[in-house]
This record gives sequence, structure tokens and C-alpha cells, in this order.
Amino acid sequence: MTQPTQPASEFLSHHRIALLTDGYSTPFLAKTAISMLRYRTDDIAAVIDRTATAQTADELFGVGGEIPVVSELSEVPDADALYIGIAPPGGKLPEEWQPIVRSAIRRKLDVVSGLHDFLTDNDEFVELLAHHGGRLIDVRKNSFRNTATGAKFRPGSLRIHAVGHDCSVGKMVTMVELERALKEQGHDAKFLATGQTGIMVSGAGVPIDCVIADFINGAAENLVLENQEHDILLVEGQGSVAHPAFSGVTVGLLHGCAPDGLIFCYEAGRKEVKGLDEVPLVPILQQMLVAEAIANLRHPCKVIGAAVNTRTLTEEEAQEEIIRITDETGLPACDVYRDGPEKLVEACLNLRKGVVGS
Repeated sequence: MTQPTQPASEFLSHHRIALLTDGYSTPFLAKTAISMLRYRTDDIAAVIDRTATAQTADELFGVGGEIPVVSELSEVPDADALYIGIAPPGGKLPEEWQPIVRSAIRRKLDVVSGLHDFLTDNDEFVELLAHHGGRLIDVRKNSFRNTATGAKFRPGSLRIHAVGHDCSVGKMVTMVELERALKEQGHDAKFLATGQTGIMVSGAGVPIDCVIADFINGAAENLVLENQEHDILLVEGQGSVAHPAFSGVTVGLLHGCAPDGLIFCYEAGRKEVKGLDEVPLVPILQQMLVAEAIANLRHPCKVIGAAVNTRTLTEEEAQEEIIRITDETGLPACDVYRDGPEKLVEACLNLRKGVVGS
């Protein structure tokens, strides 16, 4: 028996979201907010940051257009939810944000958080909720308790999984952009979220990094079983096989979702592990080979392309990097923002022809 993922109705019912990044509006910390602004633009009413001088989300984050940046929740009178827009190391709710959360509860707003620090474990929040209503939604909170069974998935459902050389290199974005492009071409593709941001964006998924270790593989397997009616499944990745802290969840995903193909994601120019500044990154080609080998212990699999995050490079430097990695690996490569995902779409479709004969 499968266990259901987070219900989409909890997230996709919100259409006037106040997005909280107060004092933490950096690419390193506010990746949840940035993806929400990019993929649920129409549902965001405002960004809350008392410390920001920017007037719009585009000025603050380079995405989100004219969505206003405000100082207080009271400046968003028609909000229907407050979303915690950061994903800091350790996943703690900033102490100075507690009054803002309490204010949201008093206004009967839903408060949605992807942090490890659960809102529902805060006695003061729970007591306030009992008097005022609304909901506290902890995206990472889950009850997955099934080990993997080595299930055989539907033969006609191709599984593509994003892996990477580190955290926060664009694994979720690559899969979302691939889903968009494949659907535009008429293919039955489905993005499967495995992290808090992906779940908030798509409305459903498994918070894989908050599943008990013995059940990670089972939760990933279950996610595929729930969605295998689709022809192409695009599974979001987490961490990296070489990450000193998060390799366990990466391996669990590789074995749980049993991918047919891997897309390797990396940020050009990054030299050290995110959050562990003195730990050098393992070379890209070495990580590719290891990820492919681990995946093949469960199911035949190969790396089919590279998604290059060139955000810190000029246009000329970005194209040089894409040529370099293509020459080094023999794989199609692109930056899904700068170039579009077409090369990776073609790689997925070519793999599908070979795997399912269509």
C-alpha cells in the first residue's frame, strides 16, 4: 500500500501569499522565495523584508516583476497565507520572526513553512491557533514509514532524476523547466518534488530530507508508484553523492526512484561545498561516474546530459563553460535559463525511444 504525498490543495489554494524573507533576502538563504516568485508569480501578493531598500521583488531578487516589497504584514490586507521564504542551514525559524508569525495567526491566515523547525511544535503558535483559526502547515512534516520493496515500475513510464555536485545548484529548477518544455511539446511529463520548495511550487511531493533514514528509499519509491501513469517522470534531486552531510538522501533517491537517466547539475565556478567553506568539491566527472554506478546497483541507468548553472558568468564565459563540459563528457549541456532546456528535452526523448521503444 502506498502512502500519499502532501495534498496539493494545502498549497495551491493560496492565491494572495505574503512571502517572508525579512533580513534574509540573499540567493544563498532565500532560494524558496526566489522559486516561489519565479513559478507561482500570480499567487504572490508581496514580499516582506523590513531591511530591504528595494521596492519590488525584481529589484530585490531579479525575479517577480513588480510584486511589492513591504515592511509589515499589515501592508498586505488581503493576504490568505504567510509563507516562510527561506531555507537556511539547519532549518531554524529566526527568533525575530516569531511576532510576524503570531500576527499572521491572529489574522486567521494559513502559515506555511518548509523549515525543519516545525511551527506545530511551537506551543505558543498552537495555542494562538486554537483561539483564532487558520492553519499551520509544516511542509517537511511527514509520516512515511514504509521501507522500499524494489518495486517494478510501469515499463512505459520513463524516470529521469536530477543529481548534482552540491546543494542549491539548480536540480529543482532543471526538472521544472524540463516539465514545462516537454508539456509544451505535447508529452505527458510530471515533475516530482522531493524538497520543501518544490512542494510549495508544484503543490505535492515528498520532503525526502525529513524522512527517517530507513524509509528514504521507500518514500522515493512510493512517489514514483503514485505517479507512474505519466509517461515521463522528472524526479527532483537533493544533495550530492559526495556531500559530507547529505549524501545519504542522495543515495536513497537514486535507489528509491530507480531512474533510467540522470541529468547532472552543477554551478560553474563553485569550488567548495555549500555551508562547508573549507571542504573542496569532488570533481564533476568523478561525481557523475559515482552517481551512475550507484544508480546501476538498482536499475540500468546512465547520465544523459548536464544542466549548467552559469549565474556568476558572463554570456561569453557561460558558452565557453558549456562547450568545455560537453567536450569533457560527451554529453549535451545547457543552462536552462540562458539557453532553454531543449538539449535536455531531446536527451530525455532519445532515452525514452531506447528504453520504452516509442
